Amino acid sequence: MAPDSRGASPGTRPSVRILVVGGGYVGMYTALRLQRKLRQRLKSGEAEIVVVTPEPYMTYQPFLPEAAAGSISPRHVVVPLRRVLKNCTIVIGEAERVDHVKRTVTVTTLATAEDGTGAVEIPYDEIVLAPGSVSRTLPVPGLADFGIGFKTVEEAIGLRNHVIEQMDIASATRDPAIRDAALTFVFVGGGYAGVEALAELEDMARYTSRYYHNIKPSDLRWILVEATGRILPEVGETMGRYAVRELRGRNIDVRLETRLETCEGRVAVLSDGSRFPTRTLVWTAGVKPAPVLAATGLPLTERGRIRCTAALSVEGAEHAWAAGDAAAVPDLTSSEQGAETAPNAQHAVRQAKVLADNIVATLAGRPVEDYRHSYAGSVASLGLHKGVAHVYGRKLKGYPAWLMHRVYHLSRVPTFNRKARVLAEWTLAGLFKREIVSLGSLEHPRAEFALAARGHAHPVFPEETPPKDDGPSATSG
Repeated sequence: MAPDSRGASPGTRPSVRILVVGGGYVGMYTALRLQRKLRQRLKSGEAEIVVVTPEPYMTYQPFLPEAAAGSISPRHVVVPLRRVLKNCTIVIGEAERVDHVKRTVTVTTLATAEDGTGAVEIPYDEIVLAPGSVSRTLPVPGLADFGIGFKTVEEAIGLRNHVIEQMDIASATRDPAIRDAALTFVFVGGGYAGVEALAELEDMARYTSRYYHNIKPSDLRWILVEATGRILPEVGETMGRYAVRELRGRNIDVRLETRLETCEGRVAVLSDGSRFPTRTLVWTAGVKPAPVLAATGLPLTERGRIRCTAALSVEGAEHAWAAGDAAAVPDLTSSEQGAETAPNAQHAVRQAKVLADNIVATLAGRPVEDYRHSYAGSVASLGLHKGVAHVYGRKLKGYPAWLMHRVYHLSRVPTFNRKARVLAEWTLAGLFKREIVSLGSLEHPRAEFALAARGHAHPVFPEETPPKDDGPSATSG
């Protein structure tokens, strides 16, 4: 049950309630540090930490490409918030708006539509806004109908199943046009998400093709579309050019300074005039701040991020804090006037620590400290045993960069439990063959039973529309 104006329980109102909006990097790490720093006050009931998040877990997004390729189990890419934040109140729901004058957040929970009571208003004394970001889309005709995102673990696993299913379709069809479209994979966006997802899935699909009697690796067509003149800008221009050469050396069609014009009718039309019939179009062309920020009444930049001070408090608003993708934080280490810290995990995790410490300092009447961190560099995977890195001025490529990528992210994934499980999976992957199983039926788990209950004999394939269910559990399928 979500806390209401009465506090944690009837008749008990904590002296301070800290409300964290978002359960991603900033949300989880801020709440984790706060529950450590305020342990005694939480035990005595003097303080309360409430985390409002749409999902009951934090996703470690750098591992999504490896989860899509089957190198890591999806369960080990996420961290259960209730287990990690034992002394916090977790509310699974969407923050719809923030009234900072009244210091309340309006939240719709999973029970909102069921019990008919409407949204819940949760009061707070201090608020941390860390809702993260959502995919930034453009009005490309057909994108909403045929595009696939790559920002959640569900999308990563769905894409893996989809790629293997397309190979099944290509292997079974007698129509050359359907076969070609099924074996053509278009990725839009040359940042981390697009490049790493494409590279890992191409590796996986090339390996999988050896188990098909009529599909060769050369039959697979992979296309990367990037609107600017380079990919992976975070690793520097030199490593970016190397990444392009590496991908093209694997017969991946990298198209720079090119845009997707339309994908209607499952045909990707590019700005250079090329047309590619395809059944797979993955959109990774950037992100934008979560929509709830526009309903906060707090100062925003032209890009929709919350204006923050270097101490991670919201400009002109007391008792309000923000960090991560949602926040425009001044970069004190940059010589450029008005520079802001990049919205990435490296800054988010460090900002969360400073933010939590500043909240504790404010509650104790102590001065706060500014966030200051020099960007250490970036690493990116280009598939198994391949990668690029630009760290502390040093440039690495190939196997050393790939190894650094794994070591770095293994050190950063939260909890010892997850570190051990991921390391075990990597070790076993080096000893045994890849898994090439598609579990596309997970998307419609009730389809087979519904057909059997209605007396139908033919199976429903993932590309078909699942049977309509008029019963009360229609959404459970």
